[in-house]
Amino acid sequence: MTTFDKREEGFEKQFAHDEELRFKATARRNKLLGLWAAEQLGRKGAEADAYAKEVVMADFEEAGETDVFRKIRADFDAKGVKVSDADIRRAMNELLARAVGEIKASG
Repeated sequence: MTTFDKREEGFEKQFAHDEELRFKATARRNKLLGLWAAEQLGRKGAEADAYAKEVVMADFEEAGETDVFRKIRADFDAKGVKVSDADIRRAMNELLARAVGEIKASG
């Protein structure tokens, strides 16, 4: 195996590792976001946990995070919860940072 091959293999392993971390962080963020949104909706306990799972599953509808945002926005609108789009996005960003930190700390 040449040095170039070893370097390429290293890059491939790093890419796979980074993608796995990104997936885990996004899934954790979505769970945390679901719990946050559940609180805004007045859900507690098992009902909040179930809602958080719905938010996690919403992320599999399409690439990116638009599907998650759209679900929360629709649920807030349906229940008359007055949270702005900017506040939802802010929560998404803050909880992603928290999720990344938790994963790095546990890794």
